[in-house]
Amino acid sequence: MLFIIMLGLIAAAAEILGGTLIVLRKEWPRKVQEYLLALSAGFILALVIFELIPESISLLGEIASLYMIVGYGLLHFFEHTIVGHLHFGEETHDDVMVSPVASLSAFAGLTIHAFFDGLSISAGMKFDYSIGILIFIAVLLHKFPEGLTIASIMLSARHTRRNAFIASVTIGVATMLGIFTVLLLVSVSENFIGIAFALSAGAATYVGASDLVPEINRSKNRIMPLIVFGGMLLFYLSKQLLEGFIV
Repeated sequence: MLFIIMLGLIAAAAEILGGTLIVLRKEWPRKVQEYLLALSAGFILALVIFELIPESISLLGEIASLYMIVGYGLLHFFEHTIVGHLHFGEETHDDVMVSPVASLSAFAGLTIHAFFDGLSISAGMKFDYSIGILIFIAVLLHKFPEGLTIASIMLSARHTRRNAFIASVTIGVATMLGIFTVLLLVSVSENFIGIAFALSAGAATYVGASDLVPEINRSKNRIMPLIVFGGMLLFYLSKQLLEGFIV
């Protein structure tokens, strides 16, 4: 349990670090942010296809498909129905998002997103150690640019630097809430592991295919698709390394 909490804290810290750099007016190359998102997209998609979906079905049977759709639908509902449409990275330009309402909308969407990040890490670790580590890597890859994004959104909407920092910390806390939600529910019933794992598979599918890939496709940088494939290769190498280490 302590190891799972530590992973959550690392992911939350990466989020807060990204926000802190923006608040402190530190310049961060936009290309690096884009490359991290592309790497994360490739890693997440490979993780979903090769691990999360097959393992969910193996664990729960046909009902796993329902939970995966629910996981996907929940993120879509909160990010694009309850709140406005969110573009990772685009909000780093002051002229893109200046409405305080729009900034709070994006903040709410990223908070829900972060909760599912924590849920995925915790459920993965409870189900299988190596898969949990792979999920953690996938989450960590986009946590730092996510922190850059939310702080930039808040500042471009003319919020104070203090509020921009608080926003990044709050999203980090949401990640930890996802971690503790699984730990709490699993202590009540072990059956929740399978449900949480399948929900995570659906949520991860949404993050990779609906959040990250569209932003990569919007970029005029032709290197981005190669970075996505690099993320897939990184997944394969990480999986092989973990299997060798565990054996």
